[in-house]
Amino acid sequence: MEKETILGFDVCTANKQNLLGNIFKDYKAGIQRFIVNINPEIVTSNYKNEDYKKALNSEKYQIPDGSGIVWASKRNKGHIKKRITGIDLMLDICNEAQKYQAKIYLYGSKKEIVQKAKENLEKEYTKLQVIGTCDGYINEEWAVKDIKETGADIVFVGLGSPKQEKFIINNKEKLKDVKIFMPVGGSFDVISKTKKRAPNWIMKCNLEWLYRLFQEPKRIFRQVKLIKFMSLVKGEKNGDRKKIPDQKTAGRSGAISAHGDGTGVSLHGAGGSGEKRRGGLCADLQVQRSDGAGRI
Repeated sequence: MEKETILGFDVCTANKQNLLGNIFKDYKAGIQRFIVNINPEIVTSNYKNEDYKKALNSEKYQIPDGSGIVWASKRNKGHIKKRITGIDLMLDICNEAQKYQAKIYLYGSKKEIVQKAKENLEKEYTKLQVIGTCDGYINEEWAVKDIKETGADIVFVGLGSPKQEKFIINNKEKLKDVKIFMPVGGSFDVISKTKKRAPNWIMKCNLEWLYRLFQEPKRIFRQVKLIKFMSLVKGEKNGDRKKIPDQKTAGRSGAISAHGDGTGVSLHGAGGSGEKRRGGLCADLQVQRSDGAGRI
């Protein structure tokens, strides 16, 4: 799969439909995958954290979840043409999951929010099996136990970054029956309709970050990271564009151990085809971003 490297983080160049097709090809083959969202905030917060970068880069799928990533690619004469928001890919996965009778589990947010997200998903995707939910305030060990007992095939984790990524990295080996892990940030807030969405014209202008800033003024501190990201990208001499096969990285002791065929690594104590559907929930969600579900 072709990827580019932006400040040390690999990012897939494929479009959403190609990624979705590959994800479910692996699903049918019984291969466990961790879908990584790459956005300016994650890059800026962790570009010096080699263990964390190695953990995310060892996975097969890293999606360009943010306009800043697309901007960086264009500046480096790369091939990423369009961002893929986490929430849009999540909904497409839910739509596709119906064909395989895949069992979905939602982990994160507040109890009433994640439960409402479950209800709304089941209304929109009438054949979808959301077999369990767990709020983000529950003990992690209990969540792992519950996911295992439900027999979930796909787990969406909405704990915020980097907590959600670390949860997946540190527990996917314990949950070998789960075939797709995906961090989704604040997507449950949007799916439950707890938070309003930006108008379509704002999305098209890539100004949804400004819309969210007016809704949540405290986010101004997060936008500072975008400025830092742009400065870091400008400081790079050249973008590193490369074709990367499923990575086979030798394991090493200490904070990180790697696994072959793109299935990832484990950190120990480390820091730091539904596109045509437009009705109902899909229409509501088509134009919105939230934390970890379409960052600038």
